[in-house]
Amino acid sequence: MTPIDDFDEDDVADMGPRWLGPKASEDEQTPVGKQGRGLAMRSVVPNAITAAALCSGLTGIRFAIVGDWEKALFAIILAGMLDGIDGRIARLLKAQSRFGAELDSLADSLSFGMAPALVLFLWALQDLPRLGWFAALLFAICCALRLARFNAQIDVTEQPHKSAGFLTGVPAPIGAGLAFLPMYLWLASGTPLFREPLLVAIWIVAIAVLMISNIATLSWMSMRPRTDARLPAIALTGVLFAALLTEPWWTLALICFVYLALMPYGLIRYSRVKRQRAAAKQDGAQRSIASGPAD
Repeated sequence: MTPIDDFDEDDVADMGPRWLGPKASEDEQTPVGKQGRGLAMRSVVPNAITAAALCSGLTGIRFAIVGDWEKALFAIILAGMLDGIDGRIARLLKAQSRFGAELDSLADSLSFGMAPALVLFLWALQDLPRLGWFAALLFAICCALRLARFNAQIDVTEQPHKSAGFLTGVPAPIGAGLAFLPMYLWLASGTPLFREPLLVAIWIVAIAVLMISNIATLSWMSMRPRTDARLPAIALTGVLFAALLTEPWWTLALICFVYLALMPYGLIRYSRVKRQRAAAKQDGAQRSIASGPAD
């Protein structure tokens, strides 16, 4: 076997653990003999969307530097929309890869951690220089820690929240959207109170804690409306889209309030699932004892 010190990263590795790469990528099928042909176009498309989301999030910082707050928010919101479709397009094209997952996490950390932190600092927190900067740093760090925790749990089989259809903590894109709530209200009403540095600092620290918390939060993918509620849900979505076009800041603020109001509901639902699991486990243990061999 070639010593590690003599390994050339441009060479094609032999079949084995080194060829397979990280544990999370062992299920990926890499055709032998095609490693030098580059990525297929279907693999490039979702990664290009992720790169576009990254550029959009960072462009929000550029708009914030010149004080164009509305464009800064729109750029980061666009990054969230692109982040929401890149994974689905990858699954549709059957182009999932460990490279795409790592790129997505890096883009999320920059677009939904660092970019919101800097935008909020330039908008209000710089009037509270030390505490405001520490609050912005905490938000960015907590976003990075959340994504690192997610990556570390990719290969973990036992994930109680995920197996029950829930998420652990507030997702990074939603956390960024919630952090901007004072900014939405300020743009919608013009009230100076929403730009108060101390209140903004306390708010983003609270959202940062929610991102790295272990509480169960609702996953939109796991929500299944009843058959008789699907048509009203479609109509409500259309009205919501129209509201975003006419009154974007009030609508975004309303979405934030609805999400926050649903968090206790998510906790109640997960507590119910935990009780059902505990009861099923206890019942299974009793049946195992009852069906055991007699002495």
